[in-house]
Amino acid sequence: MPGEADIAAVAALLADPTRATMLLALSDGRAFTASELAKCARVALSTASEHLGRLVEASLLTVEKQGRNRFYRLADPTIVEIMEDLARLAPQVKIRTLSASEHAKALHRARVCYHHLAGTLGVLLTEALVEREVLRGVDAGYVVEEEGVAWLHTFGIACGPCTRQGLLFVPWHIDWSERKHHVAGAFGAALADRLFELQWLERHPSSRAVRLTRDGKTGIDQVFGLRL
Repeated sequence: MPGEADIAAVAALLADPTRATMLLALSDGRAFTASELAKCARVALSTASEHLGRLVEASLLTVEKQGRNRFYRLADPTIVEIMEDLARLAPQVKIRTLSASEHAKALHRARVCYHHLAGTLGVLLTEALVEREVLRGVDAGYVVEEEGVAWLHTFGIACGPCTRQGLLFVPWHIDWSERKHHVAGAFGAALADRLFELQWLERHPSSRAVRLTRDGKTGIDQVFGLRL
């Protein structure tokens, strides 16, 4: 019979700065090659490959071969939740270069957290949806009732598969940089997908950070009442 969970084994994997950096790079749900993750973590490819092997062995990452490349991605979205929880407790990394400062600002403004939006933008959009009574706060999240579902359909978000008996529950996360709630789960992913579909948001090619386009600033002002 198995014993208790070996929490220390997982904690040891997350405690290494190189592995933590690569896991954070993967936390927006995309897949990257070992070379891309090595560049992100600023280590040699051989070093990155060794760390990635340990993460795959521990079932924190999955790997998929495509032609000559091997693509790594997170095995479970729960890993992102764990890292976000740790981020709220962790000290801030000291910024030593202009590029690091700009990257940090971009992450704080808007980023993708496993398919849903986080950062200042994610929090402001959530608060705007509450203010417009699309979302209603309950324990551990929000609910979307019939009028809210109708609004979301008008905006182009199909909530049918997530809705049961006319009620849609939306989990929330406490944003580590803003210390406020933003929507998560299937609803959060659907909202982010719609904003990308409208080309109101653009991804950074090698970062979790996203940015508002010119059309996005106009659209979010008109739809959500947010001047950004």
